[in-house]
Amino acid sequence: MLPDKSFPSYAYLPGKYPHPVRDPLGHSYRTDPVTVAVGEELESDVFRWGIDLFNHGYYWEAHEAWEALWHAAKQSAQHRLFFKGLILLAAAGVKIREGKRGAVARHAGRAAALFRQIARVPNGPFETALGTTLAALAEHAEAAVASPLVLRKPKPGQPEPVFDFILAPNPRASDRQP
Repeated sequence: MLPDKSFPSYAYLPGKYPHPVRDPLGHSYRTDPVTVAVGEELESDVFRWGIDLFNHGYYWEAHEAWEALWHAAKQSAQHRLFFKGLILLAAAGVKIREGKRGAVARHAGRAAALFRQIARVPNGPFETALGTTLAALAEHAEAAVASPLVLRKPKPGQPEPVFDFILAPNPRASDRQP
């Protein structure tokens, strides 16, 4: 979605690779924090970068991208809940890769509950931003809890998508071809 960005050199898993931000060998060591203007979260490149990272199995990195948006969404409780749900879903992806069933259940279950909570109010912008309904996303989160933890053995540091869905937002007006 963002052709000018390159994926990190590895998909971070706690205890297996250098911490991306704190370790001098980390892929994001000494990078400037991301800022997003309040009210522009869903249209931002940061949001879309988080989607790219998530879809390709860089769950810790997607979590970090969306956390900046969660901080920026101070004006809207619905937006904060939405980003918190995405952060928890990405954290569940990390825990699936680590083989930690209890943590997967906690994170994915909380994500599903948040998506169901905000699905009760009109949420056209969220559905457009994700390319799916919040109810469907809640079902995907719940399915992650129930699915067996059977993982391939990827090359060290390589991402491994663990969910059976992708997030596919509708293109922004500026991205559409004339």
